Amino acid sequence: MVYGALPTIDAADVVPGTPVLDVREQAEWDEVHLERAQHIPLSELSARAGEIVVPESGPLVVACHLGGRSAQVVAWLRAQGVDALNLAGGLDEWEARGLPVVRG
Repeated sequence: MVYGALPTIDAADVVPGTPVLDVREQAEWDEVHLERAQHIPLSELSARAGEIVVPESGPLVVACHLGGRSAQVVAWLRAQGVDALNLAGGLDEWEARGLPVVRG
């Protein structure tokens, strides 16, 4: 898979406070999301790219359900010069590790 070649970060290695961009669709976000994540669905990304909050220092972690959509965004962001990392396994892996999420 293409995202295997991209820089990734394991859910357990995400430092609290690290900015996260969630690119899942609205229904997925409404079901479960990370508390402080920025939400811009992949389907809206081209129109809303200017809204992406890029950290002044450190990486931007990009997340989706399993890691495929976020990998596309990470590749695009890195081509723009943004230090972006793909969340390995996505929100599915995050939840499987028992890390905190917001439901509903």
